[in-house]
Amino acid sequence: MRAVIQRVSSARVEVDGEVTGAIERGLLVYLGIGRGDGPKDSAFLLEKIVNARIFENAEGKFDKSLLDVGGALLVVSQFTLYGDLRRGRRPSFDGALPPEEAEPMYDAFVRDARTRGLPVATGRFRAHMHVSSLNDGPVTLWLDSAT
Repeated sequence: MRAVIQRVSSARVEVDGEVTGAIERGLLVYLGIGRGDGPKDSAFLLEKIVNARIFENAEGKFDKSLLDVGGALLVVSQFTLYGDLRRGRRPSFDGALPPEEAEPMYDAFVRDARTRGLPVATGRFRAHMHVSSLNDGPVTLWLDSAT
């Protein structure tokens, strides 16, 4: 699994003019699910995301996690994180898990995040989404579960 994580002051997702998810302070997570990913990958990413010390303390140092600051998550499915442009000009998405298999894993990730008591908003799986965010910092990190 792969995630691009952005620390945000606010973020929202719209599908066909309807807001499907919105948060204030927290993390915008673009989540991609690849072939061979399973529950261990999901658990690893979620643990890292909610406990990453990427929020500032009173001295301005990265010392607080999403849990520490009481922030929220906006999780957006993003198969294009598995886009491969090494050959040709059109990306190959062969590394992405097919949507029929990826959607239940995406849903499980969101469900597991909610069990931690976090406010969790989402986009809509397989929809054309418009995502807007106010990146705070900016702080943007890439996280991959593959070792």
